[in-house]
Amino acid sequence: MPEAVHSAIHSAVWVESLDLEAQGIARLAPDEQETEQGQSGKVLFIKGALPSELVTYTVTRERARFNKAKVLQVIKPAVFRSLPQCPFFGICGGCSMQHLDIRAQIAMKQRVLEDDLKHIAKIAPEEILRPMGGPAWEYRHRARFSVVNRSIKKGTVLVGFHETKSGYVADMTSCEILPKHVSDLLPELRRLVMGLSIVDFVPQIELAVGEAEEPGSEDPKKAKPVTALVFRHLKPLNPQDEQLLKDFADQHQVWIWLQPKGIDTVAPFYPETGHLRYRLPEFEIEMPFKPADFTQVNHLMNRTLVSRALSLLEVKSSDRVLDLFCGIGNFTLPLARQSTSVLGIEGLASLTTRANDNAQHNGLAHKASFMQSNLFEVSTETVSSWGKAERWLMDPPREGAMEICKALAELRLSNSDLLPQRIVYVSCNPKTLARDTEILCHHAGYVLKSAGIVNMFPHTSHVESIAVFDRL
Repeated sequence: MPEAVHSAIHSAVWVESLDLEAQGIARLAPDEQETEQGQSGKVLFIKGALPSELVTYTVTRERARFNKAKVLQVIKPAVFRSLPQCPFFGICGGCSMQHLDIRAQIAMKQRVLEDDLKHIAKIAPEEILRPMGGPAWEYRHRARFSVVNRSIKKGTVLVGFHETKSGYVADMTSCEILPKHVSDLLPELRRLVMGLSIVDFVPQIELAVGEAEEPGSEDPKKAKPVTALVFRHLKPLNPQDEQLLKDFADQHQVWIWLQPKGIDTVAPFYPETGHLRYRLPEFEIEMPFKPADFTQVNHLMNRTLVSRALSLLEVKSSDRVLDLFCGIGNFTLPLARQSTSVLGIEGLASLTTRANDNAQHNGLAHKASFMQSNLFEVSTETVSSWGKAERWLMDPPREGAMEICKALAELRLSNSDLLPQRIVYVSCNPKTLARDTEILCHHAGYVLKSAGIVNMFPHTSHVESIAVFDRL
């Protein structure tokens, strides 16, 4: 180990700020001794440290312009430091912020959004929306567990999330952000996979939890959610394997699906029938879905998000609305309750089919229609083909909606009548939102009326947000 690393092992520094991965940021004095807040020097990223804290640390990696480190001792803790609830915090890479009070997490994410808008879009919203928060624990209803056979090294199979920035699977037997009944299954899943003849050929298990079958049952507290587990298997199951899966399903009241090849091979295995669904009670919507469909991981926060988005869109009963990146109709069908008609556009044929089915299921096929289109290859002709709509809602993946925004900027010069009066943009990546905001506000003739965060993923660095654009 280089001498500089040895000399830094027990140094004490003041932590100045926090990055998006919840690493404390400090600066070393030239002699790498104790420094006061605000003093300049080499940047130090310290895992487990928080702003305003005085900590000792050990360097884990050296670079020319910065060092990586981890906390040894917190000498003066921050007032917003919190005791992590999960015993595997710091090992599992699923959460990075459990040591930070939930209110401070929200404030940090809001700052990330505002900073990205300021530095990338060169703009500030006219109004900062109040952050949307919800349950901090047991909220994750979708997950992908990695599976690895460590029978030689540890005498078991590991089922869970990856370690922080690692290809290794964390040795975890519970998870505080999963529903309790799913967390309790983690040790049981280890034993199940260990018993399969193809133990080395089950790389992942997908989780999807749906709401209880009957919300109006006599005792709602006893209503159990529907839990589906999709086993990816690279070799065929033998009869003994199949029986093990059936016994597991019966014992733990779960619904087993299998995926022998690509995503299109996902199919139910046992029991023969079941129903996954979530509900949007405010709009009298019930959304059936399949385990491989994209749905929000946090059902309660999704209800809040849909309600806020539609409120911000200010839809009139006479409006025609476009819902871009519509998925299975999460926003489309509630919009159909409020507008004269809504067109949902989605890139995947499977989701478009599911959205049409959901419109039929909710009696909204006469107001909600769907089409498949690649929304990452959009021209002015494409937008023109969609027809005029007064209100747009966009909920793109992390890549954002740059081509759509560029097409709107071009339409401003050629056919501005097709531009929507208001756009509500739901984002899962503040940097691509800021990039698209720059196009909308500086080239397409829109103003950023408001923006704020949605804490869809508490204790993680994921920043979900919502923004409102009005045409000038």
